Amino acid sequence: QVQLLESGGGLVQAGGSLRLSCAASGRTFVNYALGWFRQPPGKEREFVATINYNRVITSYADSVKGRFTISRDNAKNTAYLQMNTLTPEDTAVYYCAARTSSIISRNRSDYNYWGQGTQVTVSS
Repeated sequence: QVQLLESGGGLVQAGGSLRLSCAASGRTFVNYALGWFRQPPGKEREFVATINYNRVITSYADSVKGRFTISRDNAKNTAYLQMNTLTPEDTAVYYCAARTSSIISRNRSDYNYWGQGTQVTVSS
């Protein structure tokens, strides 16, 4: 069993940056692919970014490509999402997820473990 805890959300002005963290506990996630998803107000949860177990392969949603960077530190059992040039459209609850496979996925149904989410609000 893996427990995930996100942190780093908050209120930021458009054009600003935030760095989200996702700390894992319970067991190591070194062999798991990780993902970040978000759920804007009144909308379904959507894919943001994913990274494979050894950080070689990443994939991003078109809406965040070039602005967001996913990374992980397996020694610290922690994943990160660096978010730059934020816009009000990035306002959402951001979730960290892990899947018991080393292969990345953009599908939320492929993930086995989820954090409770952290709110990101971008003001115009």
